[in-house]
Amino acid sequence: MNAASNEMAGNLARVLERIARAAARSGRRAEEVTLIAVSKTHSAARIQELFELGVRHFGENRVQEWESKRASLAILDATWHMIGHVQSNKAARVVRLFDSVDTLDSSHLAERLERAKQDINTERTENTESTEKRIGGENVARRLSMLIEVKLDPGPSKSGIRAEELPPLAEAVWRFPHLELRGLMGVPPYFEDPEQARPYFRRLRELRDALRAHAGRESLSVLSMGMSHDFEVAIEEGATEIRVGTALFGERQKA
Repeated sequence: MNAASNEMAGNLARVLERIARAAARSGRRAEEVTLIAVSKTHSAARIQELFELGVRHFGENRVQEWESKRASLAILDATWHMIGHVQSNKAARVVRLFDSVDTLDSSHLAERLERAKQDINTERTENTESTEKRIGGENVARRLSMLIEVKLDPGPSKSGIRAEELPPLAEAVWRFPHLELRGLMGVPPYFEDPEQARPYFRRLRELRDALRAHAGRESLSVLSMGMSHDFEVAIEEGATEIRVGTALFGERQKA
């Protein structure tokens, strides 16, 4: 194991320890929290190293970048999350490349993803012995997992939907047979003190719980919130998925 791999192994151990401590403080088990390694701008080789250390979920935010890396990683039994904004004209490519779209923000995008997923399923009918089968690195699961991104940061450059738009968008997604809505995702404003992000995480959990109760859908179990500097607070507020890049890979490389 080279120096970079040793460093990554140490980083992972520290992140897992932080997860365990935060989970314990909130009366939960560490196993209830899924670690998504944010691998954007990092090489396929680095992703492979982290996979070999036990990480199974990875997040990318650029379609073209992931396309350039996936050929050498197609053999990995990992889950690939789209965590960046999705342009509707790239829906077909996204559906082939990713297992989960964690940034749904419009019914129009949901419709494009549904249509693309239906087309893929039609193409792959003869290869659907398993609902989780992959062919050549492409996602051919019967349904595309997704999260609705709620706008927690009021900044004009931030993406996501407003709280009042959440119920109608969820209802729209539930009408599509090839999409599976699993929960919500959100990114709070950045604060030097992670404690200041707590009300935003709590708000996202409350929105998820309200939607769950209103729709009577216990399947809305996922809360994707928290990053390298604030994920412990997010876990204490109910996060089931955290997105961690810098704390695992080190400082981000330039794209």
